[in-house]
This record gives sequence, C-alpha cells and structure tokens, in this order.
Amino acid sequence: MSANGIRLHVAECGEGPLVVLLHGFPEFWWSWRHQLTALAESGYRAVAVDLRGYGDSDKPPRGYDLWTLAGDVAGLIRALGEPEARVVGHGWGGLIGWTVAALQPRVVRSLAVFAAPHPLALRAQVMRDPRGQGLATARYVLGYQLPRWPERSLRADDGAKVERIMRSWAGREWTRSADFAAAAARYRQAVQIPGVAHCAMEYYRWALRSQLRVEGRRFAAAVARHVTTPVLQIHGADDPCLMERTARACTRWTNGPVDHVVLPATGHFPHQERPAETVRHLVGFLAR
Repeated sequence: MSANGIRLHVAECGEGPLVVLLHGFPEFWWSWRHQLTALAESGYRAVAVDLRGYGDSDKPPRGYDLWTLAGDVAGLIRALGEPEARVVGHGWGGLIGWTVAALQPRVVRSLAVFAAPHPLALRAQVMRDPRGQGLATARYVLGYQLPRWPERSLRADDGAKVERIMRSWAGREWTRSADFAAAAARYRQAVQIPGVAHCAMEYYRWALRSQLRVEGRRFAAAVARHVTTPVLQIHGADDPCLMERTARACTRWTNGPVDHVVLPATGHFPHQERPAETVRHLVGFLAR
C-alpha cells in the first residue's frame, strides 16, 4: 500500500467502518492478531500496518519523526479509500495516533491508545517526576542514543534481547504463558529483518534529540492542539514504562470524552496480555 511516499505492508480483515491498528516497539502488525479477527467479527474493516521501518514496510534512511509518521498514517487511511478511520495504537503506535488526531483531526473518527501517553504529557511528566516517569523513560531511551551498538545488541543471539525487553515490560502472568513464548519468538525473528533494528532505534533517537532542537519546539506547539475526538485509554497497572499518572495527564490535551481503563496485573502489552478484556472495551468504545 503506497502512502506518504513509501510502501506500507498491511494485514486486513473484515468489512465495515475502517479501524487502523498501529503497533509499538518491538512489534509488527502481528501484535494485533487477537483484535483483527475480533473487530472483523464485530462488523469492522480492521487493518493492521507495519509502521515505517518495521516488518515488510519500506525502511528509508529518514522520516522517523512524529510529523512524518503521522503523515504515513493519514496517507494510509486515504490510500485505503476512506476519508476517516478509527485509529488504535499501542506504544509508539499510540504516540503516532495522538499526533494524527492533533495535526490531522479530519481523518480520525475516534482514538484508542494502549500504554501510550500524549507526547506532551510524557514530556511534562518526565520533567516533573524525574524519579518516576523520568527514570522509567530514561532506563531505555538513553541507551538507544548510542550509534550502532543498540542495533547489534538487539540482533545478537537471534534477538535474545528483544525477549528480555518484553519479559521486563510485560506482566508476570503473560510471561509464563505459551502465548508469550510464541510472541517472543515472532519478535525475535522480526528484528533480524535487515534494517529493522536501526529503524526502530531511530524513533527513540528522534524523540530525545528533537527536545534539544528548534524542530522539537515546533512539534510541541503543533501537537498542543486539543484532540476533540473521543478517546479510549487502556493502561496496564504494572506497566514499568508508563506511569498511570502520566496516562491520566493526557486529558489536559483533550476536549472530547475520554474513557480511562486500568487493567490489573497487566504490563506494557495489554492488547496481547489481556486480549478478551481489551477487545470488549475496544468494541464497546467503537460502538458508542
């Protein structure tokens, strides 16, 4: 699928109103395996995309900033033949979803985010709560700023570090399951695709380095526009990457209705850890 000057790989299921699903790190479209079929059965056209740099999508040398990534999603919605979509995102996919809703609100009918704060809420909480959200963010973002070493580390031993990252971010119950073992094997394999490890790191490098540049101030001013579409936030109570107070702070940048759901004993991957619960909340939200 051509969008915003690149080719994006998608997996599609069902017919009806368009729902676009955006994955996070270290995933690809397959992370939405449970939601794809459930949404199709509920009467939606569900489309899960490999984001720029991931899976079978193009891996250009640049464009891993939220401006461009939001343009990818808006272009994809148009390329799918629809004027608007219900956007669902996890992690980085959620950050992109917030950005599309702020910068191109006409293409977003509703927004559902899993373990994903508004970009400005994350920035504000990192500064206000350096021992909480700041430490949680710095724990992995700072290490990803080094050249080449993070990429080699992710690919070493058949992607063993990817599994360690997932295990440290996920809830304990999921990590003991066969589903976690299958998912970890998939993502370890996916990070071996040429270019994926480097592109994944470029997301994080832009996120930090842009804070020190004029580009970052321009982006902050643009994305500060209030999101008026309905928003669903689903947050894992045991998520070590995103504090609950950071997720709740997102209402500062919304003018529409916001539903906030906290799932107990759940880590950073609620859509994979609790597929039945997240589908129930998501389908109910979309129906409203």
